[in-house]
Amino acid sequence: MKIMGVGNAAREHAIAEALERSEHHPKIFWLAEIRNPGIFGICKRTGGDFTLSKTTEPEKVANYAERWRVDFVIIGPEEPNFHGVPDELEKRGIPCVGASKDLAMIEMSKADMRRLQWEYGIKGKLLFKTFKSSQDAYIVLERYSDTLTWLQNVALKPARQAGGKGVKVVEDQQLYLHDEKQRFKSRHADWLEDYMKSYSDIDDKILVEEKVWGPEYTLQCFTDGKSVKGMPLVQDNKHAHEFDIGTETGGMGSISGPDFNLPFITKEEYDESLEIVKSLVQAIQDKTGKSYHGIVAGQMMLTEIEGPTIIEMYSRFGDPEALNVLSTLKTDFIDICLAILDGELSKLNIEFDKKATVVKAIAPKGYPDYRELAKNHPVFIDEKEIEREGCKLYWGSADLSEDGKILSAGSRLVEILAIADDMQEASRMVDNCIPYVKLLDGWGLFYRSDIGSYELLSKRIDVANRVRRLYHYRREKGILGKRIDWLPKVGKTDPVALLKNELSKSKGDG
Repeated sequence: MKIMGVGNAAREHAIAEALERSEHHPKIFWLAEIRNPGIFGICKRTGGDFTLSKTTEPEKVANYAERWRVDFVIIGPEEPNFHGVPDELEKRGIPCVGASKDLAMIEMSKADMRRLQWEYGIKGKLLFKTFKSSQDAYIVLERYSDTLTWLQNVALKPARQAGGKGVKVVEDQQLYLHDEKQRFKSRHADWLEDYMKSYSDIDDKILVEEKVWGPEYTLQCFTDGKSVKGMPLVQDNKHAHEFDIGTETGGMGSISGPDFNLPFITKEEYDESLEIVKSLVQAIQDKTGKSYHGIVAGQMMLTEIEGPTIIEMYSRFGDPEALNVLSTLKTDFIDICLAILDGELSKLNIEFDKKATVVKAIAPKGYPDYRELAKNHPVFIDEKEIEREGCKLYWGSADLSEDGKILSAGSRLVEILAIADDMQEASRMVDNCIPYVKLLDGWGLFYRSDIGSYELLSKRIDVANRVRRLYHYRREKGILGKRIDWLPKVGKTDPVALLKNELSKSKGDG
């Protein structure tokens, strides 16, 4: 069997490893934009091949798949989905585990995902509004934030998936800081408009959502378009530094286990989250008339407004979340891929080890805001010592040159995974490996020591318990999902009804 993968980060290294350990003993071929040392080694060991190429050009990707005569292709990152790589492969009769361009819209356009959610009445919604320019955004935020509560405390986001960058949450609750908060909103709207100039594939540029609070978690699922099977919950920690301080990144580490739920999420909340993801998959299939066969994930938050709530959707595995689930997957990964492609996922019993996992990313200083500073530093890693500590190394943003040297490529350099009976032990195991990762020119590295620690987990549990009391109270009183605002000369009003009215009048804005 020949299998081809696409992508070059730690997530793709984990996918390649899961394919390699299959009882099908495949030859693995790979297409990437940098030479990931881990994936490159797997290709060589299995008798496959590794080629550098643009991964968002459908014809190029399909040409390599034809040249290698692969049995199927699996897509790692989101951008190939957004650019229609699965569509071109399937047009040529090459099976692909990956969301087609139309289906991947639930991730690419955060605005379209919200519209779909409201149109189909799917639970876990947020109030939102979209804008095509920062000036339009500023006018609305300035005019209505004094009267509509949800426009005071907001999350300002790029309307398109942009690698986790550009999200700012603004709480405008102190009167003496109101003017400064308004100026900040305006400045960030300008930044978002400028940042979104590099994306021409959606009309919306800026998304404003009501601000909510609570613990976040990711529910990743396999789907063949007919059934959706959930994996163990994972929590990604996006802030750069300890205890959620600093710039948001693509993810500095993640936790899972020791069973399907995280310690701060209940079985009931897992089931509700899975129903939300299933509903969104069904809605996007109804909307497009296409069948979803690949990976889908809900980036969730437990909120006081609606309980389990969708923050974003993914049309692929998360990074680093893929490492947590694939490392504990007991079922043959290729069997799962084949069941997805054959539409027989419901017949497969998918099992995971009941273990806790902790992943910590190590990144060069400069990441995420000044990536040029994080590039081209020579890397040395003692992989044997990391293995002796009982951990696994996954190569991320690292480029293996023709002469055997490895250079940092500007993002998260490596991700280290530990599997143990409890999170604290797994966290300590990873910490023991940190000294074995070095940049030979003395440039600094950083990571988050707190991921998986008792202190951070206790914080998550405390927040979840406070949120749970509030949304359970709302449920008991029959006001779950309801919001009330006060308009001058109008009185009490329902912003949800206002939003529905706007959506019925115009497809453009929510």
